[in-house]
Amino acid sequence: MTSDVLQPRRAEKSLAITVHFIRRELRNRYLGSISGGLWALLQPLIQLAIYSFVWTYVFKMRLPGDGTSPTAIVPFLALGVWPWNAFSEAVMRSATAIQDNAGLIGKVAFPRAVLVLATSSASFLLHGVGFIVVVIVIDLLGIPVHLAMLPLGLLAFAMLFVLALGFGYLFAAVQVFVRDLSQVLSQLLPLMMFTAPVLYAREFLPERFQHLLSWNPFTFYPEYLRAELLGIGSVDVSAQLTALVLAVAVCAVGYAVFRRLDSRFEDFL
Repeated sequence: MTSDVLQPRRAEKSLAITVHFIRRELRNRYLGSISGGLWALLQPLIQLAIYSFVWTYVFKMRLPGDGTSPTAIVPFLALGVWPWNAFSEAVMRSATAIQDNAGLIGKVAFPRAVLVLATSSASFLLHGVGFIVVVIVIDLLGIPVHLAMLPLGLLAFAMLFVLALGFGYLFAAVQVFVRDLSQVLSQLLPLMMFTAPVLYAREFLPERFQHLLSWNPFTFYPEYLRAELLGIGSVDVSAQLTALVLAVAVCAVGYAVFRRLDSRFEDFL
C-alpha cells in the first residue's frame, strides 16, 4: 500500500523537475536577448526567406515534374529544413547536457536523464512552434498546403523527437568519457543532412543511388511530411512502422546505455 502511494508522488516529482529544467533551458537560451522568445517566431520566417531566394533564384531549382512554379520549392524546403533543425539541435545540445551541468550534478541529487530530456524538449518546442508558423504562413501566401494533415505532421515530429532523444541519451553518456565526441558530431551531422532528402528530392539522385537514402534514419521524416502536407510522393505503411520501431528502439537503447553509465558520471566530470 505504501509503495502504491509513493509511486504517483515520485512520478509527480519527476514531472515537476522535468518541467523546471525545460523552463530553465528555454530561459537560458534567450537570456539577455532583446527580442526574447519572439525570436522563436522570427527566426524560421527569416531562414525560410533566405533558403527560398537562394534555391529559387540562384540555383533555379525545380521539383520533379514541376517546371513552371518557382514558389513550389518554398514549402518543399520548409518541410525538410525545420524537422532537421529540431533534430540536429536536440542531438548536439543533448550531447553536452551532462558535461555542461557538471557543477549542478555534484551538488544536487536528481535524475540526470532529466537534463537530456529537457534539452531535447526545448529544441523541439522551439522548432515545433517555428514549423507550425511557417506552414500557416505558407498557406496564407496562397501556396497550397494540406492544413488538415497538420496533426499527422505533428505526430511525425513527435516520432522524430523520440529518435533524437534516444541519440541524445546515448551521446550525452558517451561524451562524459570521450570529450571530443561533440566535435565528431559537428562533422557527422552535416553529412547526415546531405545524405537525406532535406534540400532535395530523392528523384534528383541517379536511380542506382536512390535506395541508399533509406539507410539514413532521418530520410523518412521530410518525405512523409511532404507526402501528407504537399501531396508530393507517398510513404507506405511499412515505412511508417519501420520509422516508429526504429525511433522507439534507438530511444530504448540510448536510455539503457545512459542508465548503465550514470553511476560513473561524477568520477569523470
